Amino acid sequence: MKKTKPTKKTNAAKTAASDSAPKLIEENIEEITEDTSPELKDLSGPEKGDTCDSSIIEDELLEIPDSADLDEDIKVICEEEDDSISEVEAVKEENSEEGDTADYTAYIDNVRDLLHEGREKGFVTYEDIEKHMPKDLLTPDILDSLYMNLMELGVDVVDEPKTKADPSEGEHILPTNVNNEEMGVLEDLPLSDPVRMYLREIGKIPLLTSQDEVTLAKGVEAGDMTSKDKLVEANLRLVVSIAKKYIGRGMLFLDLIQEGNLGLIRAVEKFDYRKGYKFSTYATWWIRQAITRAIADQARTIRIPVHMVETINKLIRVSRQLVQRLGREPAAEEIAAEMEIASDRVEEIQRIAQEPVSLETPIGEEEDSQLGDFLEDKDLPSPEEAAASQILREQLDEMLDDLTDREREVLRLRFGLEDGHAHTLEEVGRRFGVTRERIRQIEAKALRKLRHPSRSKKLKDFLE
Repeated sequence: MKKTKPTKKTNAAKTAASDSAPKLIEENIEEITEDTSPELKDLSGPEKGDTCDSSIIEDELLEIPDSADLDEDIKVICEEEDDSISEVEAVKEENSEEGDTADYTAYIDNVRDLLHEGREKGFVTYEDIEKHMPKDLLTPDILDSLYMNLMELGVDVVDEPKTKADPSEGEHILPTNVNNEEMGVLEDLPLSDPVRMYLREIGKIPLLTSQDEVTLAKGVEAGDMTSKDKLVEANLRLVVSIAKKYIGRGMLFLDLIQEGNLGLIRAVEKFDYRKGYKFSTYATWWIRQAITRAIADQARTIRIPVHMVETINKLIRVSRQLVQRLGREPAAEEIAAEMEIASDRVEEIQRIAQEPVSLETPIGEEEDSQLGDFLEDKDLPSPEEAAASQILREQLDEMLDDLTDREREVLRLRFGLEDGHAHTLEEVGRRFGVTRERIRQIEAKALRKLRHPSRSKKLKDFLE
């Protein structure tokens, strides 16, 4: 399904449009349940809060298991929200007059697809969420709303498809969990490895129950630094499990962990325990945001702005989709049509996306050569030019040998035959302790000798 990107609008209209999306989900929830199951709750969002910026997070997904029959609740909710929905429609109409083309219908269709996948698989992943939800409408408030209601339905949001039953109460959702058993295996590994040392240390910290999280969150809200430290330390393994997925993108593993820890600290500061979902579920977005932003800022030798990184990722994603659809590499014009931009812009983005390559990159099976050995240096003369220059110098040296020492030295200085810098008559005169006129006379006499046919014929071939 093709996504329609909204155009620019006023700040007021933009805020109203963002707030309207959760209510539009309510308006269309009965239509969605007809295609999935009659067991969905109200998807109305929580009140606005400071949540993580999902705009830089890469494409990810969600899935939903069955729950109780809530058709009647949905009808009641929709009736209560009639006035709000009318206001949303008014905002949409106003935005349409201003040229805003935000496609809310596409948003609802994406929610329906997401629910279908969730019903079939019994769970949803972060990739599923971002795969189905257009970034143009996936604001922090909308994401928080969808997230909270999924958790109320008992749907876990995971990094990877689960092969076992849901974790017991109080356990974090860790798709690649660095558990205590794995930490025990690390005991026999060398202490010199800083990563293993770090994993061993965080493996000694016990996990928290949901009640522990609420208690510590209340302490954080009250300004208790001890509670904040405990909540951060208990979730360090979550950062490791997420950072693993970003290895090989230009940053060291320890650097990824460090950036993720910064996102974890931010999540602790912003976590609202009153909304009812697990802290690990909420913190995942902040950790991912911190890591992906760090990669955008630090991974490349030449830094690319974050918004350009997003554009590059979108271009790569569209290119892959076209390869699957067409069975070949798409042309720039085809990519441009899919992204609704000019083909020149596509070529510019592709140039920006190129990674710098070291001239010292090993080449060959034995890696005894470097890439720089095979690149032409256009600032240096070609082999033919270098050979001709060498022969010319040898011929000049032979001709200058027929002159006196003073004449030879004067010509070398006057024409820059030694260092490429031609000296003035006055400079040469000071060097020899004579007047400029005397240097001019010596130069003229030496040139007359060199112009003799017996000598000048040696240089005629170089004039052709």
